Amino acid sequence: MRFVYPRGLRKALTFSYDDGQIYDRRLAELLRTHGMKGTFHLNSGSLESGDKGSFFVSEGELKEVYQGHEIACHGVQHRSPTTITAQQMLLEIQEDRKSLEKLTGELVQGMSYAFGIYSPEVIETAKNAGIKYSRTVNSSHGFFLPADFMQWHPTCHHSDRLLELGDNFLNIPDFYELPLMYVWGHSFEFGRSGDWSVIEAFVDKMAGKDDIWYASNMEIYSYVNAVRQQEFSADGLTMYNPTAFSVWVNTENGLMEIKSGQAALIGEK
Repeated sequence: MRFVYPRGLRKALTFSYDDGQIYDRRLAELLRTHGMKGTFHLNSGSLESGDKGSFFVSEGELKEVYQGHEIACHGVQHRSPTTITAQQMLLEIQEDRKSLEKLTGELVQGMSYAFGIYSPEVIETAKNAGIKYSRTVNSSHGFFLPADFMQWHPTCHHSDRLLELGDNFLNIPDFYELPLMYVWGHSFEFGRSGDWSVIEAFVDKMAGKDDIWYASNMEIYSYVNAVRQQEFSADGLTMYNPTAFSVWVNTENGLMEIKSGQAALIGEK
């Protein structure tokens, strides 16, 4: 038996972009038109004064720009987490969550660390503020899931061997379980130079694959968290799903969806 992603998909691809600058408009649309999902980590303090002429996406266009994507925290004022007090860090996260939840009408429980800086104390503060996962800027160049979602290392920045790693991901060996490719960056890195060629080539290469789950950061977190909570009989042949999410497994008898609260025989007694 092996766990697989929803609907039996073998691989997952996700994106994470920071700061909420106006170039997110083009990036969000690029991903959306290719059937992909991104997570956009925003500093709500920048959005408050934003308008069509500013460097940042405005509050009024937030839902339109990020339709179909996830909005997550990046600190209300983008302050360096380890140069402020624990109380100030708590406010950075809490006020960002409150503003973004008011604007979107949805729970905001994801984050990326401002400047990529974090510590055990910062992680604990973020968890106490209701954050479920937080992305670092430490590229793994690999496709394994994180051991700790509060230290979620991406596969790569979009300027770092993106197309090469994309090819590796498309041809990933069978021994990988639940492989994930995670791309991060800032949309202004395309917008200010006017060169969108790398990210456009990448999404063209990766789009429309029938074995890839195109998901947001939170969707990945929620599904993997459910997988990690599955319970088994002593002989490993019966699986019980205590979570609120369906979990999919490949068995000798084919693909099975184990629904919330369901126990199922996944092997021959």
